[in-house]
This record gives sequence, structure tokens and C-alpha cells, in this order.
Amino acid sequence: MRSLGSLTRYAEGRLERLRDAGQHRTLKPTRRMAEGRAERAGRGLISFCDNDYLSLSCDPRLIAAASQAAEQFGVGAGASRLITGDGPLNEQLETRLAAKKGLEACRVFGSGYLANIGTIPALVGKGDTIVMDALSHACMHAGARLSGAEIRIFRHNDLAHAEALMGDAPGQLLVLTETVFSMDGDLAPLADLGALCERHDAWLMTDDAHGFGVLEQDNPAPLQMGTLSKAAGAYGGYVCGPAPVIDMLTSRARSLVYTTGLPAPVLASALSALDVMDAEPERAGRAKAHAAHFCKRLGLPAPESVIVPLIIGEEARAMAISAELEEAGYLVTAIRPPTVPQGTSRLRITFCAGHSQADVDGLADALQKALRS
Repeated sequence: MRSLGSLTRYAEGRLERLRDAGQHRTLKPTRRMAEGRAERAGRGLISFCDNDYLSLSCDPRLIAAASQAAEQFGVGAGASRLITGDGPLNEQLETRLAAKKGLEACRVFGSGYLANIGTIPALVGKGDTIVMDALSHACMHAGARLSGAEIRIFRHNDLAHAEALMGDAPGQLLVLTETVFSMDGDLAPLADLGALCERHDAWLMTDDAHGFGVLEQDNPAPLQMGTLSKAAGAYGGYVCGPAPVIDMLTSRARSLVYTTGLPAPVLASALSALDVMDAEPERAGRAKAHAAHFCKRLGLPAPESVIVPLIIGEEARAMAISAELEEAGYLVTAIRPPTVPQGTSRLRITFCAGHSQADVDGLADALQKALRS
């Protein structure tokens, strides 16, 4: 087919440009295991690059809950929740999440990405204004663009700049930020942002993907989104808020209406994770202690979360250090443009409850050696 030839040539051209820019990505087969362990190409590694902050994704209790749900309800949801009807685990999980967030209601989505790209356009549209932190996650930016609202971006955590952009904003004003920023691990000034929104009659919506289950923050936002794929160890996303808003999303959030619901085994494992979070708060404490110990060893500023970025700068050097760490037995992926700005390629190091202090010390030693070389 002639069109197939042009399509292949287009892809080959794009691939060549990506390789020339050093931005070609490949998938590396990796087996993830419990307690921060992984296996790649037959070698055992200690992973310091995933978001399984409480080490629950391979926890036997979550696995048992998923297995029991599969036997009882099957492994697929069949269709959209509005088509097939709502399974009982959806309501149980949403009730638990709303209570955990101290808000009236909740709706669970297929992923955090789907939650943001569905919720934001359901709240505002053409003639309205979105003011958002420059470092908000890509799915918040995507949802903002899909909404058709005017988008104004303020400098990271710069409240004065945010207020300046809010002054003459047309229509309804929606303010977006993360609670814990995924690439830098720092925190948003939630209380001050909430006060700012009160003064300007703006709605504040936060993305708590990297804080949920790990950090306890006073969050004044009436709209709180998060994920179940990180500290909760399962999969999916959610939005909590006032009951009428959540009711409205059920009809207006396209990524809920037109997407197959989460399977029962995933919902059951998320419910099990909430049980563990409530019963074992020390898990979050261990992950935070590991991050603090590592920063002390490396002479870095005290971390605000369990995410520690080590800015390398040059892409090639970040990739080389990552490769050297893998050779030493530590999995730490280099993050580079376009995920982060040019000149800020980094190692994004994440800590989990399953790591031991010996693991953390070993990484610190290997990293110091790699940086010297």
C-alpha cells in the first residue's frame, strides 16, 4: 500500500531525529519484585526509581485481595460503569477515599491521567480561565488545553505571580497545582494558595499523586485528585469533592463516561492498600526516613518528600551515571528532556518502605563513586 510506505518513512524520519537529539526511548524488560527489588537481564537490582512508596504493589495482602475479587467478580469490567452498571467495589472504594480526604464524595477513574483530562474540561471551558503552576503534571496541562479555557501559567510556587495572573481573568477561574511535585519532590504552598483562591473566588484543584498515603498535608482545595498506582500500589485515579460536583462529573467527564471501568481485582487491591495505610502508618515514616538519611549522606538539602532529584545537567552524563549505577546493582533512571527542561537532566531517586538502610547506604556509596568518575 502506498500510504503504508509514506507512514513508514514518516516514522523513520521522526526516529532519526529523536536519535540525533539523544531522546530515543526504548522499553527494557524488567521484573519488579517485593521490597524495592527488581530483575533485569538476569541480574538482581535494587530499584530507586519507581513510585511504589509504601512497597505495597507486591504485598501478599493486596495480591490475595485481587485474587479473591477475580474469583468472585471476574477480571474485567465489561464496559463503562454507566453501561454495565456499577459493581459494589467501586462504591466501597469511593466512599473510603472521600472519607480519607475529608470531602463529600469521590469518583474513581481508569488512571490519574484520565481523571485530570476528564475533570478539568468538565469544570471550565471557553470564556473561563485556568491559572496553573508551571510544573504541574503533563496531564493537568493536557486537561487544561482540552477545556478550551484561557491558560495562564505562573512561575513555580510563585504566589505573587499567580495573583498577578488572576487579577483580570475572565469567566470562572480554576487554579491547578500538584501537592508534591513529581520531578523535584517539593511541596506546593497549599494554605497560601487556598487563601489566594478565596480572595479571587477561584476554585482550587490539586493533584496529590505523589503525596497520597505518604505525606499528611492540610489541603484547603475543594477538588482533590490523586492516584492509586503509587503509594497505594494498585492502579487508577480518583477525584474527591462536593457531592454535586462529583455527580456532575458522572455525566460530564468524558474520560469516565466513555472508558471501561476498573476491573474488580484492581479495586479490591486498592481497598486493601487503604487498610494497610490506616493500620501501618510507619511505612510512610520509613520511606521518609530513608530519603532524609540519603540526603544527609550526600550533603543535600533535607527532602520535603520521598522524591530526591539530583540535577546533573547534561543528558549524556546523566545517562552515563545511571548506567554506572545499574552496573553496581542500583536501578535509578535518568530523567531528561522533554520531561524536564533542557540543561536539567537528573537522577530522580525515590525511596520506599521496603528499602533497608543498607540499601540506602549502598546507593549513596555507588553514587558518590559514579559522580567522581
